[in-house]
Amino acid sequence: MNPITRILAATDLSAPARHAVDRGFFIAADSNARYTVMHATELDALDSLSDLLGADTGRIKQRLADDARETLQRMLSNPAHNRGVAADARIVSGAPLKVIADEADALDAELLVVGARGESFLRHALLGSTASRLLRKSLRRPVLIVKQAPHESYRCLLIPVDFSPASAQAIRLGRQLAPTAEIVLLHAFELPYEGKLRFAGVEDGVIHGYIETARRERRRQLHQLAASAGLASGDYAPLVRHGDPAQLIAAVEQEQACDLVIVGKHGRFTADELLLGSVIKHVLAESQCDVLVISDVRAPQDPDSDA
Repeated sequence: MNPITRILAATDLSAPARHAVDRGFFIAADSNARYTVMHATELDALDSLSDLLGADTGRIKQRLADDARETLQRMLSNPAHNRGVAADARIVSGAPLKVIADEADALDAELLVVGARGESFLRHALLGSTASRLLRKSLRRPVLIVKQAPHESYRCLLIPVDFSPASAQAIRLGRQLAPTAEIVLLHAFELPYEGKLRFAGVEDGVIHGYIETARRERRRQLHQLAASAGLASGDYAPLVRHGDPAQLIAAVEQEQACDLVIVGKHGRFTADELLLGSVIKHVLAESQCDVLVISDVRAPQDPDSDA
């Protein structure tokens, strides 16, 4: 995986969205990446009020655009937040979802940073249509959803893995974003037809043996994955747990005091993709810390998928 050289943050200039901009400064300072912060305006919407505003429409548009530009410049030049990073400011007119995706493509940004809450296009809950469409539009580049005000670089990364190529990418990207952070690798599993086995009369001892055999094999795979991603044995804490993945991710996040969860968007098999899609939605909604969503860049992409 290539080093991070370009980061794009999108902000609606609200106080909650400021957390994403500040986190971008931390990452840019740690990675020496070029940092661009953009604000999308939809001033053409004022045209629908032209009968009311009359000839003042153009002047009002210009005043609002100038105010947004000044606000963004003040935000980026504040030494209490910018970590010594000189960020580029961009004011772009258009529908936010489209212009954010277009700007990320134009910059070839390796990371897109957005806030979990805002007062305009980011105001919806993370399970709402706006955020999920933004993630779909940005499938081929990582999207960092910032929930907390940053006070330091990330200290502990929780990376749930499913042994797909996206899992290895998540590990490598996590190491790039936070080279000194602790890494917790979690594999959570449930066995096919596990509940049906008891219904079919299979003894608990047999089922327990089935689970323990799977646990040992998956632990071996976990160490193999970590090595393939460039981690030595002492670089991470391996956790293999049996149970519902979404619930276990939430539990481990709290146990380990993690401040970033990194999740892959696609699994290796169709069933994994459906499961991981639901897990990602749960993590986005329930996690207390920031969430970084990446995809397997080698997997087929469906722009209309809700995975």
